[in-house]
Amino acid sequence: MGHRHTERHRTERIGWLRAAVLGANDGIVSTASLVIGVAAASASHAALLATGVAGLVAGAMSMAAGEYVSVHSQADTEQADMACERAELQADAAAERRELAGLYVARGLDAAPAEQVAAQLMTHDALGAHAREELGISAALSARPWPGAWRVAFWGALAMALTAGAGAWFGAVA
Repeated sequence: MGHRHTERHRTERIGWLRAAVLGANDGIVSTASLVIGVAAASASHAALLATGVAGLVAGAMSMAAGEYVSVHSQADTEQADMACERAELQADAAAERRELAGLYVARGLDAAPAEQVAAQLMTHDALGAHAREELGISAALSARPWPGAWRVAFWGALAMALTAGAGAWFGAVA
């Protein structure tokens, strides 16, 4: 009878947390730098406000598009590695079983149990076992890009529209 792992760990979300922290830091530094640069040119308070708002909107949308491209690139690399591993398993499953057992021996298992574990895991899910143990790819840590490339175009266009709208609105208010 199979046992399902039901515990939730923070590492499942660490990639997104890291991106959020780096994005927030980047947004604060770049927006503050932009406002300081405009202030140094003796701009009016209205111009500073419009610059700050436009910088915040543009930065947020830029980070969203950048994160998509980054995650999509990682997913492409993972898929290419998985295709190579799939081909290796089809070409020489015995060598791949020995390789998997060797990884367990390197972790501290004796040769006999390592061989047994490798054989059982490969019988159950050979590609999954190699993805986890050899490539370091698991469901929790694999890249998951947004579905569809149209979103990059959408968010880029929205960033430009919102930035232009924010500049026009704050320019009219001031």
